[in-house]
Amino acid sequence: MIHIEGIKDNMIANNLTPYISTHPGEVIKDELEARGITQRQLADVTGISYSVVNEVLNGKRPVTIEYALLIGKALDIDPVPLVNLQSDYDMQMAHRNKKLTARLNSMRKIAAIL
Repeated sequence: MIHIEGIKDNMIANNLTPYISTHPGEVIKDELEARGITQRQLADVTGISYSVVNEVLNGKRPVTIEYALLIGKALDIDPVPLVNLQSDYDMQMAHRNKKLTARLNSMRKIAAIL
């Protein structure tokens, strides 16, 4: 988190969390559409089953490192941003989980005790 004296941390652009989280499957889906590639073609080239490709592209399944590598190779794109986007998406979803948030808020900070 970036902190600048005199400015609220939540007003700094780099500290903002998007209202709508972007699943990396959406990005891949857009890339396929732009290139005129079908989900079935991607599945065939990568060896990932069609149903898994469809679930990834529709945000129902995460983009694992393996999927990112396979899809990245097939589309000639860097797989690292896909993995990072998945990590960001997972973190945003975790922060929106009310049960987890309540648990986090109830925890004492061990660093403050030491």
